[in-house]
Amino acid sequence: MNGLPTWLTNKKASDDIAPLLRNDSSVPLESLAAEARAITLSRFGRTMSLYAPLYLSNFCSSGCAYCGYASDRTTRRRRLESEEVRHELESMKKMGIHDVLLLTGERTSAAEFDYLRRCVEIASGIMARVSIEAFPMNVNEYRALADSGCTGVTIYQETYDPEQYRRLHRWGPKQNFLERLEIPERALQAGIKTVGIGALLGLSEPVEEALRVLRHVRHLSRTYWRAGLSVSFPRIRPQTGGFQPEFTVSDHFLARMIFAFRIGLPDVELVLSTRESPAFRDGMAGLGITRMSIASRTTVGGYLEPDGNEKGQFEVNDDRNTKTFCKALEAKNIEPVFKNWEPVYNGPNTESEQTG
Repeated sequence: MNGLPTWLTNKKASDDIAPLLRNDSSVPLESLAAEARAITLSRFGRTMSLYAPLYLSNFCSSGCAYCGYASDRTTRRRRLESEEVRHELESMKKMGIHDVLLLTGERTSAAEFDYLRRCVEIASGIMARVSIEAFPMNVNEYRALADSGCTGVTIYQETYDPEQYRRLHRWGPKQNFLERLEIPERALQAGIKTVGIGALLGLSEPVEEALRVLRHVRHLSRTYWRAGLSVSFPRIRPQTGGFQPEFTVSDHFLARMIFAFRIGLPDVELVLSTRESPAFRDGMAGLGITRMSIASRTTVGGYLEPDGNEKGQFEVNDDRNTKTFCKALEAKNIEPVFKNWEPVYNGPNTESEQTG
């Protein structure tokens, strides 16, 4: 594909980390874990930031081959109305959650910008911290969301391999590879305080995918050095549609990737979701990962009245409740942090705060 940004193709920008990810790496996993643990303790202490996702809508106009909410799936479509959003958030807050990630599919008439903004406004009146994982927007729309109380945007490229991206995104607005690459910078230009990126691991060759993610976050950190940045490590999970990934991402490789990213990105938040097993998540706590989702539902709503028959976007692997999960953290002498933000700080960053 022509027109790829230099930061994506410049392999020298990840030369220091590439040897750590290879199967034949001379650096033992135990050595990487020890270094990652020391850096995590030094930069973040013995804490784990916790959040939970709330799916607002599963309407979607795109045909992502790997997604349980793609427009050709037989999933029952629905969205939460304003009062339902409020009740779900209040139910989450009773669980101790103060940090929420609001999710939608691609932009549709059922879930468009004004709908999302209303949901952000409701959430910011209940939760301390509100982030979104939704359809791409322009700078003005992101700025309006920041004005409404949104502090973070998560946007996954899914895969950084242009050919794989073209093959997997069969139709719809998400087909535009280059536009999706621009979204994190649009959000930061609009004054959004934190941006999270990542790839859906298993869609492309894992080592090169990891290095492209690394180059992306390093590019963002150089350009927007005052912004909060995070990287997530989602592995593809079973979902409606039965998509089977072309590449296997083993526990061993994912652990090596997390340790290498902590070494190469000492101040960036590293996130691990409930896609992973309890044993793996417990193992990674304190060894690089500093933020985790908790008690997640991947259906629309699902906190107030869980529906065991409804199909989510993907199958959750760690279904522990907040109490059980926090006990596991505390057993490792790690403090669960449900709230580390005050709404008084909401609103878009100024230009000087974005780039310095």
